[in-house]
Amino acid sequence: MTLPMSNPTAWATAMNNLGMAPLGIAGQPILPDFDPALGMMTGIPPITPMMPGLGIVPPPIPPDMPVVKEIIHCKSCTLFPPNPNLPPPATRERPPGCKTVFVGGLPENGTEQIIVEVFEQCGEIIAIRKSKKNFCHIRFAEEYMVDKALYLSGYRIRLGSSTDKRDTGRLHVDFAQARDDLYEWECKQRMLAREERHRRRMEEERLRPPSPPPVVHYSDHECSIVAEKLKDDSKFSEAVQTLLTWIERGEVNRRSANNFYSMIQSANSHVRRLVNEKAAHEKDMEEAKEKFKQALSGILAQFEQIVAVYRSASKQKAWDHFTKAQRKNISIWCKQAEEIRNIHNDELMGIRREEEMEMSEEETEETTETKETEESVAQAETLKEENDSLRWQLDAYRNEVELLKQEQGKAPREEDPNKEQQLKLLQQALQGMQQHLLKVQEEFKMKEAELEKVKDDKLQVEKMLENLTEKESCSTALCTSSQDSECPSEKTPNTSPIKSEREALLVGIISTFLHVHPFGASIEYICSYLHRLDSKICTNDVECLLSRLQHTFRQEMTGVGASLEKRWKFCGFEGLKLT
Repeated sequence: MTLPMSNPTAWATAMNNLGMAPLGIAGQPILPDFDPALGMMTGIPPITPMMPGLGIVPPPIPPDMPVVKEIIHCKSCTLFPPNPNLPPPATRERPPGCKTVFVGGLPENGTEQIIVEVFEQCGEIIAIRKSKKNFCHIRFAEEYMVDKALYLSGYRIRLGSSTDKRDTGRLHVDFAQARDDLYEWECKQRMLAREERHRRRMEEERLRPPSPPPVVHYSDHECSIVAEKLKDDSKFSEAVQTLLTWIERGEVNRRSANNFYSMIQSANSHVRRLVNEKAAHEKDMEEAKEKFKQALSGILAQFEQIVAVYRSASKQKAWDHFTKAQRKNISIWCKQAEEIRNIHNDELMGIRREEEMEMSEEETEETTETKETEESVAQAETLKEENDSLRWQLDAYRNEVELLKQEQGKAPREEDPNKEQQLKLLQQALQGMQQHLLKVQEEFKMKEAELEKVKDDKLQVEKMLENLTEKESCSTALCTSSQDSECPSEKTPNTSPIKSEREALLVGIISTFLHVHPFGASIEYICSYLHRLDSKICTNDVECLLSRLQHTFRQEMTGVGASLEKRWKFCGFEGLKLT
């Protein structure tokens, strides 16, 4: 295409500003690297953001890409771009909500009309404050217009075609801090904060659970409805809340007292139901524990069988017939099964330890009860002694009072006026002693009742010990008779393993203690229990006594690995079962 042009340079500049490839006179493109698909020259922005009639924000320019500024022609002036090799002009920190710019370096003959002509291309101008010292402040309508105005910083301005110094200048555009901009920015921020608070409130209200319905006021009709609901288990909680609200409001008066009493009585009737429910849940929990323990023991037994299979497969007879891969898998499976078996075994042992601890806690409670009874016995004895001493003092006071009365009847009253005062004091002391004596007698009666209970408990314990000693003697006699029948030729003199009454008592206590502990107990645990009854008991003596009675007590090893422990178990009834 061929175009007539009088000034080729101006024509190329205009086409470059429009983003078109400049053409020569013969229609040849001046720049060979023009890309017609992009509609612009490579390395140069397509449109200058300061072109008149284009009110758009300049596109973001990469920092490594050089910005080429062009000459801007206005009606009354011309703007020439700065040297591209110079560094960009410095600017201050941008204030929040900045819409005002400072423009310095204006020509001395520059008017407000020229300033408007140059900067109205950046956007709508609200106000211009021009100074006599070649600078001014321009306030735009929006914040992005300030960025357009900063684009003109560094341009040289020339009014018309004059070369006078008063008609030229170098523009310096920078951010300016204005109170109006700050106020508008703060108002905008407050509005955004209000919107955010409103949004959060709406979200909270949306997520908030619905409030319960208000409780109705008391009336005879509502009272009858609540009374019916209180009898129903499913509506009990709602009815109780209504009843509580009515009582807190002060609805109870003489007229409605009977109604409220009947509702409270019906609420009280649910106590037994709740206790039964709790007992049922506890029973279910105990049954679940027992089922879990049984299931765990069954699982352990199966694990033992699996481990036995692996070990039998690892023996020489079967091991030689497997391949290397099969042997490796069998050894890995055996290790895994043993680890899982040990974990389950530890868990089962922990459950059993907890049961033993619970039983031991019950025993400690029993020992504390026996201590309390012993203390009450001692207190009762001291009170009895005090009661006797007070009775004797009371008798002495009575004798003194009688003597004083006799002396008073014999002698005239005028001879000894102090005797009346002494008599009054003695009477007051006598009354105080009588009151104290009554209190002591009441306490003595209470202690006597406690003593009777303690004696009954002691009798029961003694009976149990006698039964145990009889069973022990029967078992020993049976064992000795069986031994004599098996080997009649070897007859030795019958020596009893129990040498004293104290050892017999120890055997009875230890047998009851081990009978309560079916899984056995260590010698330290047994001695710790015996030390509460008698601190002079020696551990070696107890162990010798247990080892002498082999048909009554048996020592076993329990635990796995590092947790091995020697425990004594009661086996007195096993001999009776065998016979």
